[in-house]
Amino acid sequence: MGLRVLAAMSGGVDSAVAAARIAEAGHDVTGVHLALSANPQSHRTGARGCCTVEDSRDARRAADVIGIPFYIWDMAERFQRDVIEDFVAEYAAGRTPNPCLRCNEKIKFAAVLDRALALGFDAVATGHHARLVDGVLSRSADQGKDQSYVLGVLTREQLGHAIFPLGDSTKAEVREEAARRGLTVADKPDSHDICFIADGDTRGFLTKRLGAAEGPIVDQSGDVVGSHQGAHGFTVGQRKGLHIDRPAADGRPRYVLSIEPVSNTVTVGPRSALEVTSITCGRPLWNGPVGDGLGDSGSVSDGPAGGSGDLTVQLRAHGEVYPCRFEETEGGLRIEIDRPATGVAAGQAAVLYSGATVIGSATIVSAA
Repeated sequence: MGLRVLAAMSGGVDSAVAAARIAEAGHDVTGVHLALSANPQSHRTGARGCCTVEDSRDARRAADVIGIPFYIWDMAERFQRDVIEDFVAEYAAGRTPNPCLRCNEKIKFAAVLDRALALGFDAVATGHHARLVDGVLSRSADQGKDQSYVLGVLTREQLGHAIFPLGDSTKAEVREEAARRGLTVADKPDSHDICFIADGDTRGFLTKRLGAAEGPIVDQSGDVVGSHQGAHGFTVGQRKGLHIDRPAADGRPRYVLSIEPVSNTVTVGPRSALEVTSITCGRPLWNGPVGDGLGDSGSVSDGPAGGSGDLTVQLRAHGEVYPCRFEETEGGLRIEIDRPATGVAAGQAAVLYSGATVIGSATIVSAA
């Protein structure tokens, strides 16, 4: 017997093919496009932005080709509060958030899933490149497009009501299938960067909301080497756009090492000073397979016993993975990685894997 499935359709090729596959498998599918902007633009700018009028029309056309009902749900107010305002607040606090991760956590698999279940749907399907095996999240077959990292914040219950139809396919295969199915989005560029900052100017977006505030750029000795118009415009590991007045004596480039929002100070130094091997995290969530020390509730106390086995950690979306060990601390985790990482920023997620399987995630607080 088929399931009642709500297919989230962004207007892109991945979600269109995902919806088509679910419908072809015999499920009762309804397409829904999430209107996340209160003032959507008429057109996208290349691969930037989302939630435009064009995107909603592309999603509707895809639903018509597939032959499924289609609706638009207004999620703009919730998106503004849970994603955009959170994004601004995190930068104001000197952290570097991941809005795609927060959108999955708060919108697609909280607000949308809750409404879908209340309406009698059994599951929500999306076009994410990730795999689910018996409710357990794993990496996509297409390593270059794998999105398990940004789904690592989902609970076991949420994953139990999720369907990711594209997990065993490459992006090239998805586009070829879209063309065969007559979906006009087959060649549509992927959206990237931050969807609600269509022009890609994150610093300008934050300055409009937080205001300009001149502050010092200092080196590791505390000497002032430049100035800036707001510490919120920087992230750990950043090299470009620093506007340093006094170049380093050795002529090597400088990178952002730390951000202090209270004093509005940005500290810079050599790339070697970015290297860390010990990462402190908060808000751990265990969503991996039951067994090997994993319990059912997803709480810290139900986590795995320690860093044995083939464990790795990913610290940024599409970033490197590092062999690791970890131990639980009071309310958090300490992760030790086997080789130095650079650009590890507070506010990002640390997603733990056993092989290709996600076992849990936590929010980075600091690194050394």
